[in-house]
Amino acid sequence: MPRKRVDKGLPSSLLLLFVLVFAGHGPANAEQDVVDKAARPIRKAIGEAKAAPTEEAKKGEEKKEEPKYFYDPAGKTDPFKSFVAEQEEVAEKQRKKPKTYLETLDLSQVEIIAIITGPTGNYAMVRDSKGTGHVIVKGTAIGTEGGVVDRITDREVVIKEEYKDFRGTLRQRETTKRLPSQTGQ
Repeated sequence: MPRKRVDKGLPSSLLLLFVLVFAGHGPANAEQDVVDKAARPIRKAIGEAKAAPTEEAKKGEEKKEEPKYFYDPAGKTDPFKSFVAEQEEVAEKQRKKPKTYLETLDLSQVEIIAIITGPTGNYAMVRDSKGTGHVIVKGTAIGTEGGVVDRITDREVVIKEEYKDFRGTLRQRETTKRLPSQTGQ
C-alpha cells in the first residue's frame, strides 16, 4: 500500500532556507564571512633597498596631528600624597642628618674617660667604641638622636635629646654619662 504524504503546511524551499540560516551558511551570516581590510604596505625582504614612500603614506604623515594637551607631572605635586607627611619627612631628614662624627655615634657607644673643670669652662673627654678620644664642651652635638651636651660637672656629663612620644608631642630626655669609679687607688 502506498504511503500518503501528509503536508504540514511548510513548503520544502522554506524549510531548506531555515536549515541554511541556522546552520551558518545562509544569507544572514554571509556578511560576517566577508572581511574588508585596508590595503597594507608590502613587506620588503631582508637586504632589499628602501623604497620611496608612496603618495598615500605621505598624505597619512601630513594628517597626523600633535596632541592638543600633554600632561607632564615633572615639578608638580602628587595629588594622592599627603603634603603634611611630606613636610614631616623633610624636617626629619634635616634633623637627623649627622654633621660630625660624634653625631653618628649612639650614646651607648660613648664612654666618659676624663673631665677637666676650670675657670674658663669645663671639658670632658669621651672614648668611642673604636677607642678614639674626643673632647666635648657644653653645646657639643653628640648622639644619633640630636643630643646636645647640656652641662659638665666634676663627675658627670648631662646630654639632652629631643624626641617625639607616641602622640607626636616633642619632648626632651636627659641622659647622664658618669665617670667610671676609681677603685684600687
